[in-house]
Amino acid sequence: MKAWRVNEWCEPDQMSFEEIPTPDPGAGEIRIKNKAAALNFYDILLIQGKYQVKPPRPFTPGSEIAGLVDAIGEGVTGFNLGDRVQAIASSGGFAECSLAPAAKSFRIPDAMTFEEAAAMIVIYQTSYLALTSRTTVRPGEWLLVHAAAGGVGLSAMQIGKALGARILATAGSEEKLQFCLSQGAEHAINYKDGGWVDQVKRLTGGRGADIIYDPVGGEVFELSTKCIAPEGRLLVIGFAGGTIPSIAANRILLKNMSVIGAYWGGYLEHHPQYMAETQAALFQMYEAGQIKPVVSQAFDLKDAAMALNALATRKTFAKVVLTMQ
Repeated sequence: MKAWRVNEWCEPDQMSFEEIPTPDPGAGEIRIKNKAAALNFYDILLIQGKYQVKPPRPFTPGSEIAGLVDAIGEGVTGFNLGDRVQAIASSGGFAECSLAPAAKSFRIPDAMTFEEAAAMIVIYQTSYLALTSRTTVRPGEWLLVHAAAGGVGLSAMQIGKALGARILATAGSEEKLQFCLSQGAEHAINYKDGGWVDQVKRLTGGRGADIIYDPVGGEVFELSTKCIAPEGRLLVIGFAGGTIPSIAANRILLKNMSVIGAYWGGYLEHHPQYMAETQAALFQMYEAGQIKPVVSQAFDLKDAAMALNALATRKTFAKVVLTMQ
């Protein structure tokens, strides 16, 4: 089968597209003939050797896949050959076939496309964790979502709105602002405008945002503490901006605010049943029309380096996927 391989830490355009043996599933695994694989920003860091997890080389990047079950390992029940599934790949997703733990694989609704399915797992699970387990949303609260036109931001807007929040979104271009409004944001603010903090205060009647969802970090995190409401919750999702921020504890004290981490991968280590329970809830929300993954661009598998470059240069919104025949 054809697969992208990282033989040494490198830039995405230095990966090699190779013919490698098709893997056989081990105990507890299924093999999936991929139809789509989603890209995430952490894939770039993984290829560069800058991610907190460093797999042994050579390896195939990519984690979110969707396709057809074409082999079933020992001890696996609940799946049949030909099932339409989404999964977290254990052998890498940027390939024609991938292995996945059966416990991290799910049959998808009939109406869901493979592209939607591949684009769903990590971002919607992350936002569901953040907004239902790490904090809870009270109807009518203001939820400020940073980088809202990206995949994880989009999922936060959709889930937050389904839970009754009023959505404020930030993004970096007029096209992305309009996209946020089309996805249910009441107001969309350009974070490149130095006055965005004041805009948040004005739009919330001077109170500030009750919940702030921050996948960016850096200066965005710092400024968020200036427009959070008393007793507000600042959700730390990640650091796409490249800088890990710090905060003066007196600011937490004076505003009675909470700073809350929402690290989905770490949460699963302590709550292994959470993924299946959450995916069932997310499928219900999908079938009720409350959430819908958005794929802005699809590239052929052979063009993975081009797709990763588009992601790295912020030329995309929502999710980007690779497709396979």
